[in-house]
Amino acid sequence: MQRRASLRWTEMPDGVFPSVCSLDCPDQCGLLVHKKDGRIVKIEGDPSHPVTLGAICNKVRHLTERIYDPKRLAYPLKRTGPKGEGKFERVGWDEALKTIAGRWKELIAESGPEAILPYSFYGNMGRIGTEGMDRRFFHRLGSSELERTICESAGTEGYRYTMGGSYGTDPEDTVHAKLIVMWGINAVSTNMHQVTIAEKARKNGATVVAIDVHRNRTARWADWFVPIRPGTDAALALGMMHVLFAEGLANEAFLREYTVGHEELREHVRQYDPLAVSAITGVPPEDIVRLARLYGGTKPAFIRIGNGPQHHDNGGMCVRTIACLPAVTGSWLDLGGGAIKGNGGHVAHNDKALTRPDLRRTKPRSVNMNRIGSALLELDPPIRSLYVYNSNPAIVAPDTNKVREGLRREDLFTVVHDLFLTETAAYADIVLPATSSLENTDFYHSYWHHYVQIQEPVIAPYGESKSNVETFRLLAEAMGFEDEAFRDTEDDLIRQALNAPFNPAYDGITLELLREKPFVKVKARPPLPGKLRTPSGKIELYSKAMERKGLPPLPTFVPLADDGELPFLFIPGPNHNFLNSTFSNNAKHAQMEKSPKLVLNELDAAELGIADGDAVRVWNARGECELTASVGRDVLRGVAVSLGLWADGPDGKRAVNALTPDRLADMGGGAAFFSGRVGVAKIGAGSRRDGA
Repeated sequence: MQRRASLRWTEMPDGVFPSVCSLDCPDQCGLLVHKKDGRIVKIEGDPSHPVTLGAICNKVRHLTERIYDPKRLAYPLKRTGPKGEGKFERVGWDEALKTIAGRWKELIAESGPEAILPYSFYGNMGRIGTEGMDRRFFHRLGSSELERTICESAGTEGYRYTMGGSYGTDPEDTVHAKLIVMWGINAVSTNMHQVTIAEKARKNGATVVAIDVHRNRTARWADWFVPIRPGTDAALALGMMHVLFAEGLANEAFLREYTVGHEELREHVRQYDPLAVSAITGVPPEDIVRLARLYGGTKPAFIRIGNGPQHHDNGGMCVRTIACLPAVTGSWLDLGGGAIKGNGGHVAHNDKALTRPDLRRTKPRSVNMNRIGSALLELDPPIRSLYVYNSNPAIVAPDTNKVREGLRREDLFTVVHDLFLTETAAYADIVLPATSSLENTDFYHSYWHHYVQIQEPVIAPYGESKSNVETFRLLAEAMGFEDEAFRDTEDDLIRQALNAPFNPAYDGITLELLREKPFVKVKARPPLPGKLRTPSGKIELYSKAMERKGLPPLPTFVPLADDGELPFLFIPGPNHNFLNSTFSNNAKHAQMEKSPKLVLNELDAAELGIADGDAVRVWNARGECELTASVGRDVLRGVAVSLGLWADGPDGKRAVNALTPDRLADMGGGAAFFSGRVGVAKIGAGSRRDGA
């Protein structure tokens, strides 16, 4: 493996170079990149990484096919045909930048800078590439501000009400757990190294339980799968608390010392007896009792809280409620016990130094990214320009048809910076080619484990592609911004981010240290014992902050919002070989996944005359798509689960988010992807129903 050296790795034609996975995944694996004759020929896991230990997923193992995909953009493009048809001609960077800056200056003169909106997320998790020069640029521009809430914001806020922030168990410690509950997470596909650690724990006698709406790969791997109706996770957690208190399994000493509101909670959960909870969740009463006894009677007990439960109308409350369980049993004090929703608080860098909000001169208009379709069609004054990077809203945002209708506006000047001509880029006026992470300098920290890593360029930029940092520097120059903030190099940005005096976990971690060592563990302390960042400094089972906001102060089951009378609750879940829409356009990954599926219960399918493998139409008032039925016992009745965000394909009928609502969840402005209802029919059956 090549050591850090003065010679740039891009100039070294052969060798093995340390790297880091850039995907929006909690594992953030250490990698080894093999080069021969200046070209990457192999990517493998770095066995010296303390958490990922050399194991990587198919997505990363085949990353070279994405980097060298012949469909990858090599130069800027300018639209020549109608929006959405994907007709472009090649232009140079100078012309592209001049066009963008010229149009933006016109719009600012006519309508003010808030007519311009950035749209991005974490298609690349490099910190200076996703929340560095870009944020500086749009702050200085004075654009409308995007609320980046599409993924984990509801659950993060719910967890924060209970625990004070994104602070959980160190995943390396969970090897000591004797009970591991995978709650709403398909960890085999989305957090594989938590599974690896759990396997080690299982060899030492641990039991693994999976609670989910779908018998996915994780549910099949677990010792016990508990199927649950979508959106009822809070009720199940409350039913478990009912049993824990009723049967003397609560840790009274812990509750007295480390929590507030435990007496109120004890009385509150009396109403959530197993029979009542079973009627809500579909979990048999005896299984609720068994699960509670297993959880209360096993030490250490650990809960891995996934993204699934938070993507509902009641998602914040679901996570807030699950997060109360370790407090009832006191498992936070057991090595390997407690919970992880996320560990971003442990590795929080100096965000303000990196993003420079001080460059903004006025308070901005705010737009929630989950409602981008409505914003493009209804906002007054209107959005007149959209700049998209690290995201693909035409396929990942809720209510796809509304999003695309907005993107189709001829008066909307759209710029997309990406590696490929995505579904969103097809609507753009200017498309800019983006570098891959292996062509960039950046630093990374996981939102699951506690390691910080650095990425230095392994290969030169593909064609004329440029990084986000370089592109926003060029845009700042084109706009005439002379602020010193736009002269900072990548090294400057990383140093500023690492200088985080508010977070002692970063003490001693410098750019030089990261260049010397491929990964460094921050000095994070466990959440307890100690003082939390809640108003009381303790776990808040009763939250006065929630009460002031008009939310139930105690964990409470709140039913899903009314989404019509169609028979199926629809869950557009992930699949094994894509990450959101990333990789869906790659033939190898699509071949591994085979086809876009809709999982149905065999009894529901029989009533509809649907057999395994049939083509089915799925619809509601928002839109429709066509999928392949996967019939069996993997979901409860009345539930339909799709797998993965597939590239549109020639027929344009694979976009499952055409079916999802753009309602906001109860907390954090989060998405409610999993709270929509649909109808299902075999294609050719001649059936059209309400909402068709």
